[in-house]
Amino acid sequence: MTQSLLHQILDYANRANPYPIYEELRKAPVHHDDGGPYVISTYYEIRSLLHDPRISSDARNLASTTRDPLAEPAQEESALPPGFLRLDPPEHDRMRRMTNRPFGPPHSPHRVDGMRSELHDIVSGLIDGIGDPGRIDLVEQFSYPFPVTVICRLLGVPREDEARFHTWADTLAASLDPDPDADPTERGKGAHDARMQLGMYLAGLIEERRRNPGDDMLSQLATAKGEDGPMTTMELLSTAALLLIAGHETTVNLITNGMLTLLRHPEVLDRLRTDPQLAVPIVEELLRFEPPVQLVPQRTTLADIEVRGVTIPKGASLWLVLASGNRDPQRFADPDRFDPDRGDIQHLGLGSGIHSCFGAPLARLETQLALSELARRLENPRLLEDPPPYRQNAVLRGPRQLPIACDGIRP
Repeated sequence: MTQSLLHQILDYANRANPYPIYEELRKAPVHHDDGGPYVISTYYEIRSLLHDPRISSDARNLASTTRDPLAEPAQEESALPPGFLRLDPPEHDRMRRMTNRPFGPPHSPHRVDGMRSELHDIVSGLIDGIGDPGRIDLVEQFSYPFPVTVICRLLGVPREDEARFHTWADTLAASLDPDPDADPTERGKGAHDARMQLGMYLAGLIEERRRNPGDDMLSQLATAKGEDGPMTTMELLSTAALLLIAGHETTVNLITNGMLTLLRHPEVLDRLRTDPQLAVPIVEELLRFEPPVQLVPQRTTLADIEVRGVTIPKGASLWLVLASGNRDPQRFADPDRFDPDRGDIQHLGLGSGIHSCFGAPLARLETQLALSELARRLENPRLLEDPPPYRQNAVLRGPRQLPIACDGIRP
């Protein structure tokens, strides 16, 4: 892989429209720059590797000679064990299975759908509080506070503590998307302090839930006595942190990318306004067309693997560019067209295989409710800036702000 193409993936100047770069990538499905990651860009190869047991998510399996510009810093700053997203079987399977018991089928089949009314109330309250319809930052006023409030309710954070939780989440989210003009030392200290404060808060909340459990997810995790036994406090802390960061950041981008796409396709927005059920196929097409997670870095080969005639050696770093696979013309007809009526839509927007997005049912429901209510209540919404300013992050892609205006807000 040419150095310039790798740099183009990471270059902020291309964040608003990375798809021409992905088109170039697909001309050679496996790209490699000496010493760097192997980059996979085509649908069928990505999907196959996501299901391949010879691919590891554990950074400890990465060869020390590999240079990966998206490698995560060492864990010592948080002192937490890796979340199950960064583990392989059998540890991954045990942790994910334990986390899923209070979240979804078969043990808690109604957890997500049972939140529908509460999610609707949160959406309505945020839209009611927008204020001046002449200038709205949809990220700050809606798509950011919505999912972090949902995570608080899901975990069982008391209402009076939600503001503190929001502050910590803000700081940690900023550390995922660094401002190039900010002092990196100060940013690092702020993220470290927020992580420590959040960890201490959650540790206290876990002990409280063990003494006085409620019906929230944290209580059920803290008091679980299933076949896998209870989680340790450290495992609970890393799982709660994973749910906060991974779930929250994905949904912010999905909602914001979704509203931006709908404002660029007003005919679809008009259809959604009169038919809220259209939100279901709209969200699926959004997950293909503008996925919140652009690529999956930090995968490692556990053996030599051949992909399209290229041998990827054991210990190599892999980047799986999900957003490129989602626009692969070998898999999707007319892939650069946004089409919620598309019939065959087995996208990679939420991953696939054992690491497929744990919170997918909740992210889908949140986005469906958010977009359908925004379409219904905003009168004549329009973009004030296109393209809007994007976040720095090449992995979690979405607008940093989404300035819009409307003529009024319907009740």
